[in-house]
Amino acid sequence: MADNFFLSNQKQASYINNMRPVLNKRALFSDMTERYVSPAEPAPYSLVTIRFRSAINNIDKVYIVIKDEKHLMMKYDSDKEFDYFEYELQLDNVKVSYYFEIVVGRIVCYYDLRGVAKDVQEYNKFTLVPGQRVPNWAKGAVMYQIYVDRFCNGDPGNDVLTDEYNYIGEHVTHVDDWNKYPATMGVREFYGGDLQGVLDKMDYLEDLGIDVIYFNPLFVSPSNHKYDIQDYDYIDPHIGKIVDDEGELLAQGQFENRYATRYINRVANKKNLEASNALFAKVVAEAHKRGMKVILDGVFNHCGSFNKWLDRERIYESFEGYEKGAYIAGDSPYHNYFSFFDPNHFPYNPTYDGWWGHDTLPKLNYEGSRDLYEYVLQIGRKWVSPPYNVDGWRLDVAADLGHSPELNHQFWKDFNNAVKQANPNAIVLAEHYGDPKSWIENGEWDTVMNYDAFMEPLTWFLTGMQKHSDDFRGDLLNNADAFWGAMHHHKSAFTTASLQAAMNELSNHDHSRFLTRTNHVVGRVNSMSPEAANNGVNVAVMREAVLIQMTWPGAPTIYYGDEAGVCGFTDPDNRRTYPWGHEDKELIQFHKDMIRIHKENEELKTGSHKYVDGDCGIIAYSRFNDTDQCVIVVNNNDYEITKSFHVWDSGVPRECVMKSLMRTTDEGFSTKEQEYPVINGKVTLTLPKFSAIVLKHTK
Repeated sequence: MADNFFLSNQKQASYINNMRPVLNKRALFSDMTERYVSPAEPAPYSLVTIRFRSAINNIDKVYIVIKDEKHLMMKYDSDKEFDYFEYELQLDNVKVSYYFEIVVGRIVCYYDLRGVAKDVQEYNKFTLVPGQRVPNWAKGAVMYQIYVDRFCNGDPGNDVLTDEYNYIGEHVTHVDDWNKYPATMGVREFYGGDLQGVLDKMDYLEDLGIDVIYFNPLFVSPSNHKYDIQDYDYIDPHIGKIVDDEGELLAQGQFENRYATRYINRVANKKNLEASNALFAKVVAEAHKRGMKVILDGVFNHCGSFNKWLDRERIYESFEGYEKGAYIAGDSPYHNYFSFFDPNHFPYNPTYDGWWGHDTLPKLNYEGSRDLYEYVLQIGRKWVSPPYNVDGWRLDVAADLGHSPELNHQFWKDFNNAVKQANPNAIVLAEHYGDPKSWIENGEWDTVMNYDAFMEPLTWFLTGMQKHSDDFRGDLLNNADAFWGAMHHHKSAFTTASLQAAMNELSNHDHSRFLTRTNHVVGRVNSMSPEAANNGVNVAVMREAVLIQMTWPGAPTIYYGDEAGVCGFTDPDNRRTYPWGHEDKELIQFHKDMIRIHKENEELKTGSHKYVDGDCGIIAYSRFNDTDQCVIVVNNNDYEITKSFHVWDSGVPRECVMKSLMRTTDEGFSTKEQEYPVINGKVTLTLPKFSAIVLKHTK
C-alpha cells in the first residue's frame, strides 16, 4: 500500500501492475484561504463551507474528520484538471480542528497542514477559530521597522546631550559623526534620530511602497533602544519636542541623576511631554494621509529603573505633580506594581524583582496589583484612540509577562479585547520565540514576529548562519529538506489569517543584519571589528532573500537600512544609522520593484501557498487563487542549474505560457518580461548561480 501511495504525478486514476489504483497525490489540496474555507474568518454560530480538491475522477471518497467523526464530502464542481468537494459545517463558539481522509480503492491517506500524510497528528490539523478577526490591512502588508535614534535626525534641538545624565554607570554621550559605528556598549550613546526625521523622510517611505511603520519603543526612556520605559503616557521629548529646556548637565564625577536637572526638566516637564505627544499625533496623521498604518512597541513585561512608578534614579522625587515612587517610599501608591524581597528596606529599597535579575529592568507585578493591570489596559486603549489613532501594538517578550501562564493568557486576552474595543481595526502582534498556537487560537494575539516559520529556516537555507551570526552550519546551507521541514512544522502553529499578517523579517534590532550573514563570518563586535561585518557579503543572496520575503505568506517587514545595504553583527552593531547619501541605490530599487510586485499581485498577499520542489540549493513554491498563479524558484547554488518544475497542480494550465515578473542573478536583476512555455504541466528553467525568478500566469 505504501508503494502505491507514493506513485504520483499521474493525471487520473488508472490500474497498473496488478490492477492497483494510483493516487495522484500532487493534485490533493486544501487550505484555509477564502477558496477552501468560506467565509475564511467565520462568526460564532455561523455556517462555514469547507472544500477539498483532487485530480479529476481520481478518488473514490473524501471525508472531513471532526472530533473523530467522519463526514462524507460531496462533489460540487469539476474542471479539466480537478474535482472539488465541499462540506457545510455548523459552528459553535469554540475552535474546530479537522483533517481529510481520502479513499482510493483500498488505499487510505490523510491530508492536513503538512499536505498528504500517512498518519494523523493533532498538532497539524486545520483549525477554525470562530470570531477570529485579523485586520485585513495587515494581511500581506509591507512593514518598515524604524529604530528612531538611528533613522534620521530632523531636530538637533532635542538631541540627548553629552553628560546630560548617567546611565548604567557612565554618562551618556551624543555622537557627532552620524556614520560612526556603534560602540560595543552603545546603549548610552545617541545619534539624534527623532520623529521629525521620520516626518522629513515620509516621501522616501511612500516612494519605497511601505504600508506600515513599526516603531521600536518611543516612550520616555533613558536608553537609545527604549525597552526600559520611564513613562508609558508620553513620547520621549528627546525624539519628540523640547519646548522648555532649563537645567544643568550632570557634573563630571557626579553619577546621581537627581542632580541631572536638565534631563529631569526635559523628561518630567509636562510642557515637553505634551508637545512630544502632539508631534507624534502629527506623525501618525501624516502616515495615515499617505495610506500608511503605524504600530507601536509595547514593553509591558518590565519597565525601567528610571520609571516614574519606581523612581530608582530619584528623578521624580522632588518634581511637582508626581507621586512618590515605589523605590522611594513604602507607602507609594505604586508599591504593589513591583515585588520587593525585603519589604522593610525603606526608604530607597533596592530589593525589587528584576526581569532575568536585571535591576535596570524591574519586573511588573500584575498578580499583586489590579491597579497596574487596569492601567496597562488603559495604556493599550489610549494610543489606539484619538488623538493618536495608532493602528496596533507589537508586544515585547509577550510570553514572559506575569508570574504564571494563567495570568499571562488572561492578561493578553483582556489586552486584546481592550485594544479592539477602542479600535476594532487595530492589530495585536507579539514578539515570541517558540510555539504561539495557544495565544493565537485563544484570541490573545492576532499574530507574531515570525522567527520560526520564516526568519530562521530562510537564514539557515540561504546562508547557513544562525540569526545572531553566532554559528555557521554547513549541513543546513542549501538543505531544502530542512527548510521545508521547518517551514511546514512551524506554520502549523498559525491560523491562515494570523499567518498572512505574521511579521516576516530578514533582520531586526535583536539579530545580525541579513546582508552580513551572507559572508558566513561567525562573530560579534566584542571580538571582531565592525568592518568584518561588511566584508565578503553576497548581495545576490540578499536579493534572493528579499524575493522570497515578498512572495511568502505573511507581512514582509524591512528593518530600516536593509534596503540600502546596511551591514552589522548582532546588537549593538545591527543598530547602525541609515546611510543617507551613501545608500546602495540598486538594492533600494530592487526592494521597490519587489514591493510593487508584491502589492500588484493579490495572490502574493492572500493566495494559497503550495510546495513545488526542493533539492540541493533549490526551493520552488507557488502562490495562487482562482484567477492568478505565481511560481517562485530559487537557486542558491554557486553554479547554474537546469530543471523542470511541475506547475499544473498550482492551477497553471498544462499547455500555456508563463511570464516573468522578476529575475535576479549574481550579476543583477531585471523586471523585463520574458516568456516561459509550460509543456505537459511543467516549466523548464535554466537558473544561473545565486538566482531567483517569479513567474506568473493569469487566466
